[in-house]
Amino acid sequence: MNFSPMEKHKELFKEIKPSLGWNGEKISEAHRMAYREKLKELLGYGTFSFCDPDFNIIKEELLNGRRHIHFAVQTEKGYYASCHLLLPENMPDGKLPLCVGLQGHVSGAHLSIGVEKFPYDEVYLASENVDFCVQAVNNGFAGLAIEQRGFGENGGDNENGWTQCQQPAMTALLMGRTLIGERVWDVQRVIDCVQEKFSDIITMNHSVLLGMSGGGTATYYTACLDDRFEVYVPGVALCTFYNSIVEISHCVCNYIPNIARYFDMGDMAVMIAPKKLIVASGENDQWFPLDGARRTYSKIKDIYRSVGAEENCYQTIGDRGHTFYPETAWPAIKEMLQKHV
Repeated sequence: MNFSPMEKHKELFKEIKPSLGWNGEKISEAHRMAYREKLKELLGYGTFSFCDPDFNIIKEELLNGRRHIHFAVQTEKGYYASCHLLLPENMPDGKLPLCVGLQGHVSGAHLSIGVEKFPYDEVYLASENVDFCVQAVNNGFAGLAIEQRGFGENGGDNENGWTQCQQPAMTALLMGRTLIGERVWDVQRVIDCVQEKFSDIITMNHSVLLGMSGGGTATYYTACLDDRFEVYVPGVALCTFYNSIVEISHCVCNYIPNIARYFDMGDMAVMIAPKKLIVASGENDQWFPLDGARRTYSKIKDIYRSVGAEENCYQTIGDRGHTFYPETAWPAIKEMLQKHV
């Protein structure tokens, strides 16, 4: 007799055959749009509304030899996303390509600009390489950090530096929406605003969206629904649903009701191909195991091959665990930006 609900769930999960799973069929624009409409429905996009961005600059300063602009954007009426733009102190002639870096379950987006606020931040910066905006500026980009809901200034624990996803994620489910959907919506609305407010210094040509862990998840879902970035880099976030968020206990913000009945993570590349995609994985990732990550990437590669864009996707595998790998990510990004496939 089985007394474990999780064992029963795993048994049921293995029996699911996703109704929109890609099985080698030719991908048409109608096919892609059907996927997108279903994903928007599952994420709760029908509960979101456009609003005035009410753009506000909170602070401008020189920060460690770079120009830092802290600003806020209203992404839903009455809700603002906290954002940090990092630029070289001396701007070059012309516009800089934009690189957006999305944090995972760390203390907040301040880490993207290399700022320590909490005792454990030094470890995040040293071992997980999450100073995305600093890396971006060092590689010739303008770096933009968008605080994700449940993290840092947007709902995190500002006393201890912990993330607080559970209550907003579960409350969102009560209203027919999801926290991951809200995060993707925020990215899209902030980019709408940035394209207007910083059009004199920033360009979306050669632009990059990247993230680690929960930020990598948001990167991948954004890639499914938004076409404005040239390269998407979901870091240590892609795996089969079964091998990651079924077999391993994860934060509730990873779960989207009913999604497995329609597609697995690899199938979702139907919405992304032929856009440039770099899947960054870790050899010893305890949260998104490499075996499941390889299977997911294999499906992605097949989808790209089917649309004649095999050269536009690539998987990097770092030699450590659940961390960002700038030493492999940035060379891959630069190589991908040079491709004209």
